[in-house]
Amino acid sequence: MNKSNEGLTKKQAKIVERTIVGFSILSLVFLFQPFSMTLYAIGCVAVVVGGLAFNLVPLCVEGVKSSQLIKIGLIIFIILIIVALIAIGSGHLYGYYLESSR
Repeated sequence: MNKSNEGLTKKQAKIVERTIVGFSILSLVFLFQPFSMTLYAIGCVAVVVGGLAFNLVPLCVEGVKSSQLIKIGLIIFIILIIVALIAIGSGHLYGYYLESSR
């Protein structure tokens, strides 16, 4: 049996799960620390990324292929980009509406 076709082992799945949870906790620490605005900015971005990555935690089980985790992660990231573009576009359109109503 080819090892590359097998999914994650139980240990690898736990490592991925704990990495996601650890990243989420670290991002919250960066967000709520009172010392550096740079760490705060990093924390703001990391909280969003960690929140999206947290959607992968239910898939961190034995037998799931790592390529499947990566594919789902990319789908989640693409959805984030699309929603962000729609929100920014809506803001611009609302700005044009406010300018025209003066």
